[in-house]
Amino acid sequence: MDLIIPKDYDPKLSIRETQEAIRYIRETFQDEFGKEMGLNRVSAPMYVEKSSGINDNLNGYEKPVSFTMKDIPGETIEVVHSLAKWKRMALKKYGFGLHEGLYTNMNAIRKDEDLDNFHSSYVDQWDWEKVISKDERNEKTLKETVELIFKVVKHMEHEVWYKFPNAVYHLPDKIHFITSQELEDKYPELEDAKDRENAICKELGCVFVMQIGDVLKSGKRHDGRAPDYDDWKLNGDILFWYEPLQCALELSSMGIRVDEDSMVEQLKKTGDEERLKLQYHKMILNKELPYTIGGGIGQSRLCMLLLGKAHVGEVQASIWPDEMLKKCEENGIHIL
Repeated sequence: MDLIIPKDYDPKLSIRETQEAIRYIRETFQDEFGKEMGLNRVSAPMYVEKSSGINDNLNGYEKPVSFTMKDIPGETIEVVHSLAKWKRMALKKYGFGLHEGLYTNMNAIRKDEDLDNFHSSYVDQWDWEKVISKDERNEKTLKETVELIFKVVKHMEHEVWYKFPNAVYHLPDKIHFITSQELEDKYPELEDAKDRENAICKELGCVFVMQIGDVLKSGKRHDGRAPDYDDWKLNGDILFWYEPLQCALELSSMGIRVDEDSMVEQLKKTGDEERLKLQYHKMILNKELPYTIGGGIGQSRLCMLLLGKAHVGEVQASIWPDEMLKKCEENGIHIL
């Protein structure tokens, strides 16, 4: 359990005022984000059949919460880690065309998460996905989409300032781009990727770290990524320098999704070629699914960022160790 306690922390809003701010941010952002990105809201599952291959395996070691259903004998049901693969199939199933897309409220349980100021076992995010053409699978498309998301987030700062002027946390005016390899080259003395993220975010304010998943020159990965949804050459994380906790805050993980070639290449690198027998993977190999770009934006993370909160538990209801709850309350951090 890693817990950062900021010195002389002031939550600025009471618990009830915070609840009102949470409602306002969530309702306002999803409407503005959907309009700006040209996305339609859809309903999404909380669990899927294991045999479908649709669930996100994250870094590969996290075990999904699973159960069985009496009316579906012989099948293991898994609570989703994310909807990265499901969204792409939904775009096909619902008949979305070129440059059309969807977003949804995604709720998940990640029971193996290491709990700290940013991480909870309960995950709530806006998952989104948009159809692009094969020749739009490039860095230009990725960067333009990142810039658009940053624009919406920045506009939300002004919206929150109007409603809660004493509580809003001010964001930088620009987002910068750097690859994970360039980041490693820039800070050769920093062996840990999180330390490099902290350093670049402190320097620039907001950064999109690109190309996450593959092995760097050092022989290490910047961070783990599943091999069968993001194209590791065309993905990344949106990170903000977060002054209250003196570290980087990841708001979004996103990217252009694998095509038939990059998926096979990445599955070979991770030794997961047996997945090619699963339904989702066969559909990509047979070019039955659209080419897409997509990602997730943390709902509680966004509330935390815009309100300057010290702990994600201040903006979402979850379960925390007693020791963490005690330390937070002693320091004016009121966990819901």
